[in-house]
Amino acid sequence: MYLNELKKRVCEAIDARKDEIIGIGEWILDHPELGFKEVATAKLVTEKFLSLGLKCETGLAITGVKAKAPGKSHELTVAIMGEMDAVVCPDHPRVDRQTGAAHACGHNAQVASMLGTAFGLILSDVIKELDGDVAFMAVPAEEFVELEYREKLQREGKIKFFGGKQELIRLGVFDDIDLAMMVHSQANTPERKAFIAGGSTGFIGKTVKFKGREAHAGGAPHEGINALNAAMLGLMAIHSQRETFRDEDHIRVHPIITKGGDLVNIVPADVRVETYVRGKTLEAVLTANKKVNRALQGGAYAVGAEVEIQELPGYLPLNQDPVLSELFKKNIEPLFGKENIIEGVDMVGSTDMGDLSALMPVIQPTIGCFKGPAHSSEFTIVDEEAAYIAPAKAMAMTVVDLLFNGAREGKKIKSQFKPLFTRETYLAMWEEVLA
Repeated sequence: MYLNELKKRVCEAIDARKDEIIGIGEWILDHPELGFKEVATAKLVTEKFLSLGLKCETGLAITGVKAKAPGKSHELTVAIMGEMDAVVCPDHPRVDRQTGAAHACGHNAQVASMLGTAFGLILSDVIKELDGDVAFMAVPAEEFVELEYREKLQREGKIKFFGGKQELIRLGVFDDIDLAMMVHSQANTPERKAFIAGGSTGFIGKTVKFKGREAHAGGAPHEGINALNAAMLGLMAIHSQRETFRDEDHIRVHPIITKGGDLVNIVPADVRVETYVRGKTLEAVLTANKKVNRALQGGAYAVGAEVEIQELPGYLPLNQDPVLSELFKKNIEPLFGKENIIEGVDMVGSTDMGDLSALMPVIQPTIGCFKGPAHSSEFTIVDEEAAYIAPAKAMAMTVVDLLFNGAREGKKIKSQFKPLFTRETYLAMWEEVLA
């Protein structure tokens, strides 16, 4: 009964700050920033942490922020996370007109619910009755976009990985974390529904540069080597491989041409392509990746061009911890209704939460109350309380379950988890894959 009383107190504290939590989410929605550029969002998060009396680490992976709230003892540390970055969606009604950035994926709700969880645990003083610490983290750059910009950051030595959680893993920011959770939006689901224990694909990213030879396109095209033709042949060759991808591997390849030439009257000599190669398992991704590279090389060979393929460490498949998922399920059920909890539906995209799931128990349930496709101009919140407040309550109550009574539940989950990697072997794995 005392456990339920603690949960009641954290929920009441969240309700008392409901308007502020929603206001945070709406402010971030109106101030979208792309990955590794989330300066204003990080500043807001830092100010909120400081207002709660928390000490902050800032500038983690350029913009990340971390604050730890101590419990009465320190048996375990649970991380509550929110992703800060937006996507490029120029037609979104709440777009940044200068950058084209928009929160068309719901990350603004993640940050708000992360802070809401902090409000609930700290302002209720429940954190002082738990046998563990809680780290609240605003993480950068989950969206794997703007690859050329991130390559620049990489060349400058500012990052090594293109995903924020990957970079935080590399930097040791998760070394003191035992379990982690966050809540993501579920697109095209305006109803109050929660999706529990689904997986996601992993992927390898790549940037491709086709190099030809310039010539006057009207006067002497025979003197040139058309890099755009090489790229188009390469993409057609990828399409010709699709029937060789096994259905159960869920392979997806979706390239874009980011540069098609310089001037219309010059034979294109510099053409750039970006793509992912996604799949259900790392092995499936690596197999498909070889086929994609062969196709791109074949397109260049056919017209006498050259091709440079830069492999980028993408994300690992997400595997959510089943016991931690069950705890979250029990806490979200009273808020949404048992009939509105759906289990085992895989997410359509990829996430760097998958990388973290290879090192520790994690969950990333998704929440309805969003209409429109993800990353589209139609993506909007239709139920602010469900988007911002319910995830905060569910995560706060799950923290109580994990750290109550000597952190018994949290210790049990940690002891049963079999990590695929340590931080060191994780980093070595990516080095080997991309060698």
